[in-house]
Amino acid sequence: MSQRPFSIPPFSIPQGDPPLSPRKILPTMYDLPSEDPEEPGLPDEYHALQPQLLSRTFQCPRYPADRVFMGSDLNLYFNIRRPQWYKRPDWFLVVDISRLYDEVDLRSSYVMWQEGVSPFVVVELLSPGTEKKIWVSIAIQQPKSPKLI
Repeated sequence: MSQRPFSIPPFSIPQGDPPLSPRKILPTMYDLPSEDPEEPGLPDEYHALQPQLLSRTFQCPRYPADRVFMGSDLNLYFNIRRPQWYKRPDWFLVVDISRLYDEVDLRSSYVMWQEGVSPFVVVELLSPGTEKKIWVSIAIQQPKSPKLI
């Protein structure tokens, strides 16, 4: 019995001649949801303090402060083939990008295919609600002592 290989359904993007800019044809931060109302709040008070600590202590001598974006609990859209898919890391950092969307608006999400710059650092803090899910995705399961691979 042969199995069909897994394939991703094609994602069609209408184009003109000449091809249109991704900013004109792909969803923007204004089109994509910025919060999930079904998602529970923060698990403890430290969960709010830790991203603040990261933001306040990070220093990057190669880029001026207005060319460093730090996001906390913001939707991070990363897959152009699945534009509704996102992760919501506790904290992430992008360098050489304006803190403001189009140099004007505060960001309600970060859309990688629009910005053309991937985050340099992404942090997900462990909590009782996320610990098992995160360890399963990044670690080898061993009784009472998972180790990172």
